[in-house]
This record gives sequence, C-alpha cells and structure tokens, in this order.
Amino acid sequence: MSIIVDVKKYLALDSAPKRIKEFLSIDVADHAYLPKVEDIKSDWVAYIAAPAFKLIRESLGKDIEAFASIGTGSGIDVLTGIELLGAKRVGFTDLQKSVVATAAQNVRNNIKDFKSIEFEFGNGDLLQPIQHGKRKYDVIYENLPNVPLASNTKIEDKRNSGHYLEKREEPIPQFVHEQMLDLHYLALKQAREYLANNGAVYSTLGGRVPLSAFIKLGELAGLSSQIFTYSWKVQAEPKDVISGYATQEEAGLGPFHFYRAKDLQKAFASVPIHESGCRAFEIEKSLEPSKLTASEAYEAFKQGEIIGHTVAVLKSSLK
Repeated sequence: MSIIVDVKKYLALDSAPKRIKEFLSIDVADHAYLPKVEDIKSDWVAYIAAPAFKLIRESLGKDIEAFASIGTGSGIDVLTGIELLGAKRVGFTDLQKSVVATAAQNVRNNIKDFKSIEFEFGNGDLLQPIQHGKRKYDVIYENLPNVPLASNTKIEDKRNSGHYLEKREEPIPQFVHEQMLDLHYLALKQAREYLANNGAVYSTLGGRVPLSAFIKLGELAGLSSQIFTYSWKVQAEPKDVISGYATQEEAGLGPFHFYRAKDLQKAFASVPIHESGCRAFEIEKSLEPSKLTASEAYEAFKQGEIIGHTVAVLKSSLK
C-alpha cells in the first residue's frame, strides 16, 4: 500500500520542509502500522512525536547529531527526526525484514539530499539490530505496542504494530507487566548502552495507567525519567485496542484508564504543549472523575461514544 503525505500539513510547519521532500511517497509494508495521514489527531508521529521533537530542538538550541527509532514501521518517524531535529545519522529497527526494507526505501527516497545522511538499520529485537554500528544517539524514540498477541495468533496474520509477541527470556518486574509496559521497559534497559552524553530516550506512551507508573518504569530500567509532554488523542483502531485492554483487565492486569473524547478535549483546552509536562499530574487529577476502565470504555464505544486516552512523552536519561 502507498500513501502520499503533505509534510507541511502533517508536521504543522509554517513553511516548506528543509530536509525532506514536501510531499512524501510512503510505501507501507503489510505488517507495518498504517500512518493516519487523513486523521492527524489519531496519528502518533504527527500529533504526539512531532510537537515533542520541536520542543526538544527548541530546548537544545541546535540540531542533533544522531537519532534512532525502535520499531519504525513505515519510516515516517525517522523522516520526522531528520526534518525537525536535524539528525545527520539515523538508526532504525523493526521486527520484520520486509518492514525494515520498506522503511529504508521510504527514508532514502524522501530525503532531499540522501547522501548527507548516514544510515544504520536492521530487523530484529528492539535496538539489537544496530548494535554493531556507531551505537550512540542523542535522541532515541520509541512508540512500542502494549497489547500481547493472542496465543493462537501468528504475527504474520495481521498488521502487528498494535500488538507484540509476549514470550520473553528477560526477567520483567511484576509491576511493569501488570501495567502492560513490558516492551517499553526492555527498550529502556537496552537504550542505556546506546545513549550519547546528555542523550535521552523519548517514549510515547498511551496514558492508560497512572503517570506515576511511567516514572517508576524509568527507575526500574535504571534511568531517570520525567514527563516531557502530556496530551491526548482519540483511540485509533478502538475495537481491537480497547477490547484488547479489556481482555487483559479481565485477566487481572490494570485497571486501565480511558476517557470520552469530549472530557479530554475540555481538560487540555488551555494547556500549551511547552507547559504540559510540568502540569501533567495536575491534569491527570482533574480527569479522575471522568475516567473509564477498559471494560467501561469498550461498552461506551459500542454505544457510539468517541473514546480517547491521555498520552505522555516520557524523557529518560542516564543517571
């Protein structure tokens, strides 16, 4: 499948992009997540990552040297890192070979001067495919899935960006597993070896668990974490995702938090993105009366309600 992306609209730019083409031609592999270019408020890169990247660039006051994406999908997050952060070296991974090959083609084909960018990429588990490269990155970005695949489902049977293979050899703290943050924890642990001096991992996390759980996640992974930005989005693929959380909730995990979109819109109406991280716990508290469990959210969805969730960008750095 192929899509065309209007970069100025997609990344909310005031002028034409400098480093990537004005209109991206993106091929999406069969098992990769399909960017929501026609519904930007449901798209993780455009609506969540891009504002955070702009804030990172503003706070640094300069371009970064190296950017990495764990689980890139179509590669559109890598192109966003090149455009908004000015990265000159990019690394990216995904689980399946066909997904990474397509992402690499997308990145190369949509950079204005692809010879000015150095690439490191491979397929496999988290950051391991690029472990033999230059390794150190100023910004590592991840938006990994939380919901495990059903035991009778093969990863080849569906687009799997919203799901993952649950069986892992590494020990995972019980607290992390109960919050369904397994892959984020493993990514943070690996990332410690890949961070440049003053570098950070930026994890985009659906706020379906308390914000305090994200801070503890970073601590358990051996990093120092803070809420960098806080916002909300409409739940993409609500039937599959909300029901997936409801199933896990019934199995004893969670509870997980969802909200009606109208309640989220009201709570975040007057919160500038650059203040959102500092005000995150305040906003979370204000939403307490309107939160829904996953089971309640799924019933509301079936009744025609638009369901959303909060989103935290967690910044994790070396201690």
